[in-house]
Amino acid sequence: MSDEKNRATAAAILPLVGGAANVTSVAHCMTRLRLGIEDRSLVRDDALKALPAVLGVVEDDTYQIVLGPGTVARVTPEFTALVEAGRDAAPAPQPAAAPAPDPAAPDPTAPTTDPAPSPPAGSTPPTAEALATQGAALKARQKARNATPVKLFLRRIANIFVPLIPALIGCGIIAGLNGLLTNFGVLPALVPALAAIASGFMSLIAVFVGHNTAKEFGGTPVLGGAVAAIIVYAGVAQVSAFGQQLSPGQGGVLGALGAALLAVRIEKWCRRYVPEALDVLLTPTVTVLVSGLVTLFGLMFVAGEVATAIGTCANWLLAHGGAAAGFLLGGLFLPLVMLGLHQALIPIHTTLIEQQGYTVLLPILAMAGAGQVGAALAVYVRLPRNRSVRTTIKSALPAGFLGVGEPLIYGVSLPLGRPFVTACVGGAFGGGFVGLFSQLGTAVGSTAIGPSGWALFPLLKGDRPLGATLAVYAFGLLIGYAAGFLATYFFGFGKQALADLNSATPRPAAAPAASRPEGGLPGSGHGSHQPTAV
Repeated sequence: MSDEKNRATAAAILPLVGGAANVTSVAHCMTRLRLGIEDRSLVRDDALKALPAVLGVVEDDTYQIVLGPGTVARVTPEFTALVEAGRDAAPAPQPAAAPAPDPAAPDPTAPTTDPAPSPPAGSTPPTAEALATQGAALKARQKARNATPVKLFLRRIANIFVPLIPALIGCGIIAGLNGLLTNFGVLPALVPALAAIASGFMSLIAVFVGHNTAKEFGGTPVLGGAVAAIIVYAGVAQVSAFGQQLSPGQGGVLGALGAALLAVRIEKWCRRYVPEALDVLLTPTVTVLVSGLVTLFGLMFVAGEVATAIGTCANWLLAHGGAAAGFLLGGLFLPLVMLGLHQALIPIHTTLIEQQGYTVLLPILAMAGAGQVGAALAVYVRLPRNRSVRTTIKSALPAGFLGVGEPLIYGVSLPLGRPFVTACVGGAFGGGFVGLFSQLGTAVGSTAIGPSGWALFPLLKGDRPLGATLAVYAFGLLIGYAAGFLATYFFGFGKQALADLNSATPRPAAAPAASRPEGGLPGSGHGSHQPTAV
């Protein structure tokens, strides 16, 4: 039955994105189906947003359909199969034909160059659809601002790590289970096996990073992986650089990034200048040899020093100013997401996980989602007569509690303005609480990146017994909820805005809530998935 439901969801999505011929690539992350689109004009956004399984859409470097954790991993294979079948049946791409206008008379429904007149102020209160439209406009403007070289580069860095998140989560949960068995002395014979399963991926993560880096930047993926594999090879212990013996894994993911980027540059140079008859022999040899030597006698040492500095700085910051640091990080994370700068944190998280077994930053940043949930609850309470907005909040809250913030951010708080700011206040207080305990000696970390909210509990780890770690994170969430709620309740609306939004409104006829039981929200989209998905 579940397979039929996922197949039905895929079948409903495909024609709304222009059919198989209009899809150039298919991938997915934790919550989103990511599609390469040939002709954007063939995509029917409103119809997609109205589908019961769709939580929202995001237009970025790819067209992203938010389906939620778990669901997206099941729908993607079904969608891929439909795309492949559609291409086999009709390989020729469909033209982007627009509806022909009536030549006899002008169409009174056709758009004009003049803007549509706005209704008189206060005549009809904004509905969820109106807020979603504002959210879509905000997304479009933010996308234009984010199209800078630095932010585009950070986005590509994120694309390297996003495919690794499922393995990080799986291995992280197994590591947590192994820790429980060890602490309680249960099934001791199973502990070494679970340790091997949990640690195997992390011991070779540099290879996967190198592979994905070369793929993302236009090189041969296996050459990027081959160069990055040098970093984890045990024999590097026989090599000296800068007067020191290298150690296997030195430099970690940062070294793998640098090595694979260098390999891509060398490979492209070889493709340009090496004769075609010799390309198959010389290009891979020169690429691996030159980038390998630079990695051994330069990059590993430098990247190792940088990685050590990152871990030292993170620990020092939380040990000496944890409350203030947590307050700032928790309060500024949502704006960082808006600016596209949160993607720079992904290599930092991964480096901390490599070094310490967990990242102390993610639980603090996850408090931004708690503030968002608290703000949404306050909006729900403050607008008892706005059935449209309340319906949106009710359908989006379950995803919000699990750390999927897109529907609440772009469907509710950001278009309303002040509630987005007060949500940041909630995140700041939650982050300050978790940071304070780090300062007092109880560090709270996550063994993987990706989940947040309640979904982060299975991945929590720290330097104290698990019960204490879970308690600190749980109280941080509660404080984030409470602070976001109170800040929004008392300061989230001006008097006139509250009066306008709180007028009685009929239930929206175009997309009634009953038709979207899984929280399909109009206009909801890019938000805090991250490592966002925070």
